[in-house]
Amino acid sequence: MVAPDVTPARIDTFSTDGPGTPSLVFTHGWANDRTAWDGLVAALGGDRPCHTWSLRGHGASEVTPVGTYTRDHALADFDSVLDAAVGPAVLVGHSLGGYLSLAQALRRPDDIAGLVLVGAGPGFRKEEARVQWNANVTTQAASLGVPEGSEVISMHFDSWVLDEIATITVPVLVVLGERDKAFAASASVFEKNLDVRQTVVVPGAGHNVHKSHAEPVAEAISSFLSNL
Repeated sequence: MVAPDVTPARIDTFSTDGPGTPSLVFTHGWANDRTAWDGLVAALGGDRPCHTWSLRGHGASEVTPVGTYTRDHALADFDSVLDAAVGPAVLVGHSLGGYLSLAQALRRPDDIAGLVLVGAGPGFRKEEARVQWNANVTTQAASLGVPEGSEVISMHFDSWVLDEIATITVPVLVVLGERDKAFAASASVFEKNLDVRQTVVVPGAGHNVHKSHAEPVAEAISSFLSNL
């Protein structure tokens, strides 16, 4: 749960209108921003509301002080976006955004109609794996030039989501690039523990499959939504 003293940052959001339901809420991966979804939103054709947003310290969202980039802070920001969506929403998350979408499905099950997990993972149960992941994030942060302290938003310090994942009951679509080997194992975890309606592996695509292959990803999402 989000701590009582965690308040949302000023976040950059963009929404499109559309006659259909449910709304789609898109959450990007670390060191990216909401514009990563532009091609996919366009490919979906505007038949339902789409809400994209940038995590704090990303894109045009507020850069906050060191120590304010925890999972709780990210989820508080996510809450403000989800609250603006009409009715239960389908959460579309890439990488870190997929992890945060899983967390929201645990925290706010009545507000979630489905999940689309794009090149995403549920975290790590073993401490050694978390330490290695966090060390890699620290190394990458130095070269990416992200705001000081914001790398924490992509780190893992517990196995909460993975431990509770089987309690998520909403329908799930899993999308993975064929060359995204680092997250291939996560697809198996999702298929074992979630109500996965389909796993789509896009040929020739890497981790940013939603950017490089927007059309087939849009087709997969449209098909998934038509059967909700």
